[in-house]
Amino acid sequence: MKPDPFRELVAILEKLRSPEGCPWDREQTFDSLRPYFLEEAYEILQAIDDGKYAQLEEELGDLLMHIVFQAQIAREQDLFTIDDVLRSINRKLIRRHPHVFGEGKVENSKEVLENWEKIKLDEGPKRLLGGVPKNLPALLRAFRVQEKAAGVGFDWAEDKQVITKILEEIKELRAAKTSGDREKITEEFGDLLFSMVNLARFWGVSPEESLRGTVEKFTRRFSYIEDALSKQGRNVKDSTLEEMDVLWEEAKRKGM
Repeated sequence: MKPDPFRELVAILEKLRSPEGCPWDREQTFDSLRPYFLEEAYEILQAIDDGKYAQLEEELGDLLMHIVFQAQIAREQDLFTIDDVLRSINRKLIRRHPHVFGEGKVENSKEVLENWEKIKLDEGPKRLLGGVPKNLPALLRAFRVQEKAAGVGFDWAEDKQVITKILEEIKELRAAKTSGDREKITEEFGDLLFSMVNLARFWGVSPEESLRGTVEKFTRRFSYIEDALSKQGRNVKDSTLEEMDVLWEEAKRKGM
């Protein structure tokens, strides 16, 4: 009988945390592992963005290791075990998919999400938006907050209303700018961004991915400017905006 790779991983982490194990691993805590956990998650996203699936396999393993690592620390403190973690997620997946494991009926993925949020509310006294982590990137958090609210019917009826709201927010932002009130400008700018995220959601666009793509595009084109100027024995500090803009347009024509 072949060894279970998952159980082997659990045993490895248990050994690393033992008195005969690794000094560094024994020193780690829930808090000390946080930055590494987050880094692994971003490396997974990078591998997906780059289409490097061999790397994705490795990064998923790294993240799984951190999950088992955290569970091992919890076990040592008599909080819970990795088996408790697995049983909990198994029960949750079955409970929240009654259309698969029960007699529930849904017509599409939109109804699946609506049912998911309703089931979550039925599970306890949690607030609907309380499950959205505060330390998510702001654009992603805005998207998830809106998605959850929409899941229980708190949403615009059509995208025209969202566009009208965006135009209204632009008007309010201009008024704030005229007033010179920095606090008000910041508030209205946030309102505009929030409305733009709403439009992205209506149109099926991920605002986080969209902005990431634009930043990458800007970086490629600006790098082209730097390289072109370098071939001339110059740099961006020695160039005018007009000269850089010509190279920018050249980069665009090259499809960068």
